[in-house]
Amino acid sequence: MTDLTTPPPDLRSLLKQGIHLLREAHIPSDTLAAELLLLHSIGRDRTWLYAHPEEIVPESVAQEFLRLIQCRIGGKPTQHLTGHQEFWGLDFEVTPDVLIPRPETEHLIEVALDRLAVREIRAGRPPKLTGDNVSVVDIGTGSGCVAIALAKELPAAQIYAIDISPDALAVAQRNANRLGFANRITSLQSNLFSAFSPLATPHSPILFDLVISNPPYIGRKEALSLPIEVREYEPSIALFGGEEGYELYGRLIPEAARHVKPRGLLVLELGHDSLPAVRPLLESPEWTNLLVTNDLAGIPRVLSAERTANSSNPSNA
Repeated sequence: MTDLTTPPPDLRSLLKQGIHLLREAHIPSDTLAAELLLLHSIGRDRTWLYAHPEEIVPESVAQEFLRLIQCRIGGKPTQHLTGHQEFWGLDFEVTPDVLIPRPETEHLIEVALDRLAVREIRAGRPPKLTGDNVSVVDIGTGSGCVAIALAKELPAAQIYAIDISPDALAVAQRNANRLGFANRITSLQSNLFSAFSPLATPHSPILFDLVISNPPYIGRKEALSLPIEVREYEPSIALFGGEEGYELYGRLIPEAARHVKPRGLLVLELGHDSLPAVRPLLESPEWTNLLVTNDLAGIPRVLSAERTANSSNPSNA
């Protein structure tokens, strides 16, 4: 008598099935998404997966993997299904309370480190950075990825991570704790620089060597054109900067001018079409040495500037 039962799947066939289902549903990065969901389901890393392609998968694990595949087809981001996203070589927890870290945001870190090194050279010091006597504030920290990446690269820097959302700050704090940087980063709930206003710090106004931010920069008028995994699952407070998308820069840049030291730096991530609206905000006597940095797709992604040397900060008054 012939046994008509279906044999349990092995890893190779299960992965192929997941890729096929995602591809049929036109899910972007189908192979990567299927791999990440399978690795999450089996609790293994990629090296183990490809070293054991014929490993038999328990039925319960296979069903969980296929459930996650259907969730991804339904629009839920892979990162929300696994709870993780890599950024700057570090593994970050992500939840629906924070923006998922994107690879292009790594350009923000690169520009900040490059400009800090140039500042050292111009001051006649070695360009090797440790962060000695450097104060940094990350505006809108979200998952904490920018602040933590800078803490990794600038071990002696004083770093503040601020966000208007207490739920986002909780995620950032958990990431700092788990990655070993909690004692290096001060987390504060703040609407832009409100935590550093003269009323908040009357006896010791805080000025920064580096203000860095990946602010909300998508226009609400573009909401319906966003992919469902962005529109429906990522926090609107971290996505939308106003009806056009660039309105928040109009508040952020003048406030930054009051909280950056002379010769301090402002480094901002841009939306794909933000540059024409944002650059004029920095074309003023308060700022100099403007630099636009493109991402790998040739899109202007980072706008940076230096506070003029002879500037005075109203917060010092």
